[in-house]
Amino acid sequence: MTQNTQIKLIARPQGAPTAELFQVEQNPVPRISAGEFLIRQTHMSLDPAMLGWMSDDRESYIPPVELGDVMRSSGYAEVIESQHPDFAVGDKVTGMFGWQEYAVSQGQGVNKVDPSLPADMVLSVLALPGLTATQGLLRVGQPKSGETLIVTGAAGSVGSIVGQLAKAEGLRVIGVVGSEDKADWIVNTLGFDGAINYKTDNLAEKLAELTPNGIDLFFENTGGPIQQHIYQRMNAHGRIIVCGMIADYTAATPAPGPNWMNIIKKRLMIQGFTMPDHFHEVPQLLELLVPYVQKGQIQYRSHTLKGLTSAVGGLNLLFTGGNQGKLIVEL
Repeated sequence: MTQNTQIKLIARPQGAPTAELFQVEQNPVPRISAGEFLIRQTHMSLDPAMLGWMSDDRESYIPPVELGDVMRSSGYAEVIESQHPDFAVGDKVTGMFGWQEYAVSQGQGVNKVDPSLPADMVLSVLALPGLTATQGLLRVGQPKSGETLIVTGAAGSVGSIVGQLAKAEGLRVIGVVGSEDKADWIVNTLGFDGAINYKTDNLAEKLAELTPNGIDLFFENTGGPIQQHIYQRMNAHGRIIVCGMIADYTAATPAPGPNWMNIIKKRLMIQGFTMPDHFHEVPQLLELLVPYVQKGQIQYRSHTLKGLTSAVGGLNLLFTGGNQGKLIVEL
């Protein structure tokens, strides 16, 4: 334990992320002082929001990663040294540890987790994806039994949990995906009521077939052409929860949004949200989420890459749709 492999951001993306944006360095493992602890990261999460963090947008919900800094990410780790009263050697924790093997923390934003739970389960369900789905659907969307929900990016880490939470609450759930394998998974394994393949289906026809009574809740993760079709099928007093727009993250010009007339006619609620606003509420969000997990109502699948440096190329899987489940790097 003498060297700490770190991956630093050295350039801003122009479209999809490339290897030239990053630099791999070997630096000494940091030492801790009173009130600090040292973690060794074993698993790291790759998420679509990372592309936004890499840009130079100073008006976003979170400051960008500065050039020369370790790339930002959340992860699963073990405490290996501690001078902190609340964290002991051997504790398993999650937090924003970045693209590196070792990190020092004073405890802010770090949460202890049950050591008996697999790391991929923690990162796929109880960390950012599950917290995001819980905040967006249960708190913002306020779902009601009997309503119809449609979620884009439905086979992704957030979308798949949104759909399962909605099914547990008695909703009709339709998912939008990009492959037949993903469509099969969300319908036949997760229990969604239907799936739309945005790459091959006639979007308007398929949407009308699967939502004969309109749409009450729209959980938006992707943007893209189907957004306009969904918007036009919203019922009165429908709610649109805007979580992500991955189709526009690498676009030179973002797609134009829907005309606002339907918002007036249907009295729609549209709300965007980001999880950094709610990190202080993690215990309360877990109180909402964990009972669904304990009842076996939440399933997941993870796509694990091996080795810290696999993050550099692996990040692109999120934008090509090449990942099959929650994208995780095992260090």
